[in-house]
Amino acid sequence: MRLAKLRPLRHEHRILLLVILAALPAAVVALVVLWSGDFTPKVQWTLTAAIALGWWGFALAAQERVQRPLQTLSNLLAALREGDYSIRARGARRDDALGELIIEVNALGKTLRQQRLGAVEATALLHTVMSEIDVAIFTFDGEQRLGLTNRAGERLLAQPAERLLGRGAAELGLAECLEGETPRTVQMVFPGGIGRWGVTRSIIREEGRPHQLLVLSDLSRALREEERQAWQRLLRVLGHELNNSLAPIRSIAGSLESLVTRTPLPEDWQEDAQRGLAVIRSRAETLTRFMEAYSRLARLPQPKMQPVDLGACVRRVLSLETRIPIGLQPGPELVIQADGDQLEQLLINLLRNAVDAALETHGGVAVRWRQTPAYVEVVVEDEGPGLSSTANLFVPFFTTKPGGSGIGLVLSRQIAEAHGGTLLLQNRATGRGCEALLRLPL
Repeated sequence: MRLAKLRPLRHEHRILLLVILAALPAAVVALVVLWSGDFTPKVQWTLTAAIALGWWGFALAAQERVQRPLQTLSNLLAALREGDYSIRARGARRDDALGELIIEVNALGKTLRQQRLGAVEATALLHTVMSEIDVAIFTFDGEQRLGLTNRAGERLLAQPAERLLGRGAAELGLAECLEGETPRTVQMVFPGGIGRWGVTRSIIREEGRPHQLLVLSDLSRALREEERQAWQRLLRVLGHELNNSLAPIRSIAGSLESLVTRTPLPEDWQEDAQRGLAVIRSRAETLTRFMEAYSRLARLPQPKMQPVDLGACVRRVLSLETRIPIGLQPGPELVIQADGDQLEQLLINLLRNAVDAALETHGGVAVRWRQTPAYVEVVVEDEGPGLSSTANLFVPFFTTKPGGSGIGLVLSRQIAEAHGGTLLLQNRATGRGCEALLRLPL
């Protein structure tokens, strides 16, 4: 006859047993004294029952004290695993070891919720931009089946996205566009248009699998050369930002999900979680900044004019730059009518460009402003290498920086012109470097 295998005691039962064993010596001594002493049987049985009930009650209370917080933590971690970051534990205190653990889990849930919201907003913004731009965008998987298109793509193929998704490139008449050199210009006929098309391709990754991103831009209309080049560069910029931001966010989010489901949690799980969340926050913020910049470039709102202290605004912007000391030559203190947020963004762009240039030559940067009867002029000058050419400075997406997006100066000029002013970049007449002149009407 086989003996049944003994099941190990549950954690709460082990706690109960330990509490009972801890109080056993005292209970035995009390009972020995009670029953060996000169007490009546009624007193002996009454005190024996009181000792037993008290002993059992305290043991159950200790078990509950240990079991309940663990159940709370289990519920919190289960909610995090299922993607519900709104649940919080209450009653935790900083001067209690278990309370500190609960507080940290609550903080983890709050951080995960903020990161997920940032990723969702960045993705929604990306879809909005792709839907509104006037070039046809398609993504194809490894089997050349359509996975995504925008409104311009629907118009080009004269069918809604519901009928296009999942169909092969050959069936859609796009197989030729997925082969050959890129970028190039081809003469093609589509259900929604006939003419010459700029074909650009790039490789992006989704869930670790490579996809082809195809952009078709209509070149039949008379476009300026700078505009045509800017549209061709759009694919590379979007593909780069998508691949560099969404891929690590997806990967690290999966790793964190796997981490919090482990039982028991590893000793260094908090450090791993913090490092992962820091990467997610950094990439989400990078993608959000890029898409917000593009959105502002495409749809810059009208400035909301209100009194702005120019000196305070300039000093506030200078305090944000910590890479090198910035020289300040203050002009007269005056209040102008402007949109404070847009004006700060313009000055931040100019100052960042000046510092980037100055770092190349270990030079300095200075900011000054002066007042005339008609306008106020803010000058940001650097001791960098200067401008080799000013022809493409304000062409969208044109940049000479390895990690630049080519949006900052275009956005800055739009802000200046929306305020009725001007923005000019030129090499300094004396000495090396470049100066940016911002003029705003009084």
